[in-house]
Amino acid sequence: MKKYILLVVLSSILFTSNVKAQARGIKIGYIDMEYILEKISNYAEAKNQLEQKADKWKQEIEAKKSEISKLKEALKTEKVLLTKELIEEREIEINFQESELTDYQQKKFGPNGELIVQKSVLIKPIQDQVFNAVQDLAEAKKYDYILDRSSDLTMLFAAKKHDLSDRVIQILTRSEKKEQMSKKQQKLEEEKERKQDLLDDNPEMSEKQKIAEERKAARLKMVEDKKLAAEEKKAAAEAKRKQAQEDILAKRNGIVSDNNTSTDTKDENAISEKTPAEEKRAAAEEARKKTLEDRQKALEERKNAAEEKKLKILADREAAKKAKEDAKNNKP
Repeated sequence: MKKYILLVVLSSILFTSNVKAQARGIKIGYIDMEYILEKISNYAEAKNQLEQKADKWKQEIEAKKSEISKLKEALKTEKVLLTKELIEEREIEINFQESELTDYQQKKFGPNGELIVQKSVLIKPIQDQVFNAVQDLAEAKKYDYILDRSSDLTMLFAAKKHDLSDRVIQILTRSEKKEQMSKKQQKLEEEKERKQDLLDDNPEMSEKQKIAEERKAARLKMVEDKKLAAEEKKAAAEAKRKQAQEDILAKRNGIVSDNNTSTDTKDENAISEKTPAEEKRAAAEEARKKTLEDRQKALEERKNAAEEKKLKILADREAAKKAKEDAKNNKP
């Protein structure tokens, strides 16, 4: 019956508004109050407190019921042994206990019980915040009606694009953040909100922006890939140049690099296959290498001899200096 009355009232309101708003379309949205409240941490905490209290009261009620059942069973068992007066006393006691239980249930879970009162105290302020956010949204976006999908009103169909629940959650979240922000931060946040609201109101614009962002990311990736390829190419060229310098230096010093060792080994293994001209060049190369080695050896020998001569001269000077000092000390 209640749902029927609400439908009739809503139909009459929509009909009246339709007559008054012929020049423009009626803007209607809806929210899911239960969904919104579940996203609010304060509501979850308040709901948990209520559930804990309700569970405690239920346990007390169950304990009282169990106690009354025991009294009834005892009376049934002992009834044949009791006088009429004792039976009446037991029955009066049981009725009194049942009456107390009924009163307790009404006190805790009745229409005006503690559960409803506590719910009003803990949850109503949060619901008021949601209602205020819905009103602000309706005024800002020029909505004629915003319905609650979780209420007694039956909504047979509601397009998702008209669901304002997430927008309401955004408003509540922004309000909490602004309380902890400076004026400058609040100004920046408001500008960010304005842009986000613009995108929310224009899904096509949001899609275009998304495509633009994807294209921009693709361009940046292409530039980064080209830059990385250029750096790799430069590093390869530098490594090649360095290797060439090392090969030239090794050739000048008559030192064969590790890279050429395997080649020389292969050449030695294949010496029988060389032509006379190649053998002649190989012999000349060997003679040149031997000459270089002899020169290096002679240089080392001269260097060692010079070092020994230098050490000998220093030793002679030191001996002469010591002899002179000894003679001076022994002079009468």
